[in-house]
Amino acid sequence: APSGAMTSSLTHSAFRLGASHAGFRTRCASKTPRAFARTSLVVRNEGTGRFIVGGNWKCNGTIESVAELCKGLNAGKIADNVDIVVAPPFLYIDQAVEALDAKRFKVAAQNAWVEYTLQDPTHHYDSDTGAFTGEVSAEMLEDLDVPWVILGHSERRTLMGEDNVTVGKKVAHARYHGLSVIVCVGESLEERESGETLDVIFAQLRAVADEIDDREHSSWGSQVVIAYEPIWAIGTGKVATPEQAQEVHAAIRQWLGGNGSGGG
Repeated sequence: APSGAMTSSLTHSAFRLGASHAGFRTRCASKTPRAFARTSLVVRNEGTGRFIVGGNWKCNGTIESVAELCKGLNAGKIADNVDIVVAPPFLYIDQAVEALDAKRFKVAAQNAWVEYTLQDPTHHYDSDTGAFTGEVSAEMLEDLDVPWVILGHSERRTLMGEDNVTVGKKVAHARYHGLSVIVCVGESLEERESGETLDVIFAQLRAVADEIDDREHSSWGSQVVIAYEPIWAIGTGKVATPEQAQEVHAAIRQWLGGNGSGGG
């Protein structure tokens, strides 16, 4: 995947219910356009089912670097059974949509607002006011035909204080407005070392399932991707092995089999 002086990863692994998805790790946006010109993209699926690659550009990019990155992505080779979703900063979504080959790449927003204090038995969570300075709503993304959104990313949870309940409401609200969702789950180093990995992840999933399970506007079907993000392996010097990721994958699939619509 394209890489440069500044890189970041959306998640270490992901899968979507209804289809088998291999794990992924992707390196994303750089502020140095020259780095992209020296790279090429080759994405292929060596497992069964479909493979999904997600690139979160985080708070990186300029008009020039986004143009170069999109050019490099368009020039890459991608297998037919691979889905690619990229998430530029809000200001560059329109540029990415215009520049990328729409047949091969889908664009995601990095967040969508919800009025988290709302109590809504319909689980739609539409606000009656727009008095939320600095936020971007699911309705706006729907209006712009942005098909995907990332919710529950570890940086939103830890830096912005988003709890499980808020993430669950965000997922329901986004799905009500037709957005496909990448839901990020994962545990910290302290939680892993204390043996709380699955308890933490299941609680994160439970909050989402409580909002969208068996609702007419959303389900655990092809419109929701669960991305496992071992937070403890980011910037700590520790490495998450494929075996550790697959162990969590298996546990998530088993949990979903008994708690989510659609099975695993």
